[in-house]
Amino acid sequence: MAIACVNGEKRQGKSFLFLICCALAGVIPHWIDSPKNLFPAITLSFLLGVYGLKVVLVAFSKAEKSTVILTQDENLPSVDVLVSAKDEEAVVGRLVHRLSSIRYPKDKLKILVIDDGSSDRTLEILEGLKKEFSNLQVICRSRASRGGKSGALNYGLEKAHGKWVFILDADADFHEDILLRIVPFAQKGEWAAVQLRKAVVNSKRNILTCCQSMEMAMDALIQQGRQSLGGIVELRGNGALLNRQALDKCGGFNEETVTDDLDLSFRLLIAGSAIGIFWDPPVHEEGVETLSALLRQRQRWAEGGLQRFFDYWPLLISNRLNVVQHFDLGSFFLLQYALPVVSFIDLITSICTKTFPVFWPLSCVAFTISGLAFYRGCRRRINFGPAVPYPNLINLPMSIIYLSHWFFVIPLITIKMAFMPKNLVWIKTVHKG
Repeated sequence: MAIACVNGEKRQGKSFLFLICCALAGVIPHWIDSPKNLFPAITLSFLLGVYGLKVVLVAFSKAEKSTVILTQDENLPSVDVLVSAKDEEAVVGRLVHRLSSIRYPKDKLKILVIDDGSSDRTLEILEGLKKEFSNLQVICRSRASRGGKSGALNYGLEKAHGKWVFILDADADFHEDILLRIVPFAQKGEWAAVQLRKAVVNSKRNILTCCQSMEMAMDALIQQGRQSLGGIVELRGNGALLNRQALDKCGGFNEETVTDDLDLSFRLLIAGSAIGIFWDPPVHEEGVETLSALLRQRQRWAEGGLQRFFDYWPLLISNRLNVVQHFDLGSFFLLQYALPVVSFIDLITSICTKTFPVFWPLSCVAFTISGLAFYRGCRRRINFGPAVPYPNLINLPMSIIYLSHWFFVIPLITIKMAFMPKNLVWIKTVHKG
């Protein structure tokens, strides 16, 4: 049964309801005498803390070794590399040259780059490279076209006919054997999609890029843990290998969302299609280098993350998911989205009533689990790609403090979604090369 993309109707009302529920959760305990008012937070801290700890420990002990290379060309399926490029003159040329060096049968590999109405020299550069690389196909889309990155990818899919689709951002870099490793991994595991670990190439640029590099290692480790326990794995856009049949079954990419990867993750889940996580080698990308750029990026991620829950919640609570998946999804929804909003309301209420916050036990557990995931993820063995900063006495506390930006971004976006009508605008991350 095909899972169609949704158009996101009534998101504002759902956002308002979510905000009200979080506000009540943050305010009501202040009406209860201490220490009884700590009971909800302590109960959730125990349940979510035990599960979160198990996720981190299982990921570290049962990490899969993705080192198999299939060398018999006749057994390899066809792969289409799909890249959406909008104003990417700084990086698109390098990407095409890197793609040309991929070790994979040329008759089974097609490179499709969609110029999504660029106003710089992106199209000019791509047209010049077509003369040099015969398997490069440049697809042009009008600047007035709608749907953002999702629209561009759907436009490119019309020209793609491979059994697998490999999605890359324009700033991506990778090991030349990446397809010879990830394609057999996907086939052996019978995954409908596989997400590569993301590695930050400019981690030494400043504090922000250092923390982003550690954050990506933490995220991949947590995803491996969730997968090991039968939970949910999510796509991260750049470096995603998708089975074309499973993608078509889900209706392609949703053009009514600002995060095509997170939205597709849920539609694959609802369709019963499993996603795998691949540690080494990773896909390389640039980390944003300024606080303003980071906040813009994270606001988009937060908005897209919440949108998918509001769009698909009737199916997410249905029997399409098993008990473990329901618990995993509920746990991480509470930690990633509900906790920041509840904690924000809790803090405001504490200031107004001159009382002590009541959800501090749950926040402490969340940061402790995150710190452990940072530590273990950054100490994992890495054979390929950029080195991850070591979680020493400076980097580890710094990365945990850095993570607190979500306690500002999530409440801000929730309030914005609840009170402001949404005009869908997909804002790209600027790549410097």
